[in-house]
Amino acid sequence: MAYQKPNTDPQPPDELAEKILDFAVRMAEQSSWEAIRLHQVAQEMEIDLQSVQRYYRQKDDLVEAWYDRADRAMLADAAEQDYQWLTPRERIHRSIFCWLRSMQTHRKVSREMLGYKFELGHIHLQVLGLLRISRTVQWFLEAAHRDSTDLKRIGEEVVTTGIYLSTFAHWLFDDSSAAEKTSKLLDRLLRRAESFNLLTAATETHGHTAQRADPSQQRQENSSVVH
Repeated sequence: MAYQKPNTDPQPPDELAEKILDFAVRMAEQSSWEAIRLHQVAQEMEIDLQSVQRYYRQKDDLVEAWYDRADRAMLADAAEQDYQWLTPRERIHRSIFCWLRSMQTHRKVSREMLGYKFELGHIHLQVLGLLRISRTVQWFLEAAHRDSTDLKRIGEEVVTTGIYLSTFAHWLFDDSSAAEKTSKLLDRLLRRAESFNLLTAATETHGHTAQRADPSQQRQENSSVVH
């Protein structure tokens, strides 16, 4: 079955919503995320607060939109044709690392966003943060074509969540070139999970296979069989 690149973003975000988010992040780079106020963003953009409120009912909605953008970047990468030839471990590594790298140029602000969300008194934001973690992990598993069920599925979710959070925490303070240290840590954690059979082999679904294959080599083998 021929691989067909799926449409992972059929309804792209509104252009103004994206501009508001970009302005807020750039302003936070110049000061801090804690110091940002929605009325300041509106004033900087020369729009009214009502236009901001149409997309962002509170400041934390900007944080959620920031991580939604990372989710979309990761899913778009997973739709690339070469992704299908990766092993389960390689797929999860690529998806988690792509998610992080999509925010690389604004790592400082990403770190401050988390600090804001988990401040004392922000219980309601912390609940949303936990839901965010669960949702993103689910997308990692979906992107990697993980088809386990029941206890195996629960185990994969727990293991992937732990690896994701450990890697994310390391990345937030990783000053190495292109987050190289984070990439190596992620690889070690995934290999360790794989060695304990915590990331089982993916099943073949919808024409995708987790086994690495070289299409040109397959054509040669088929040709030799014919002759």
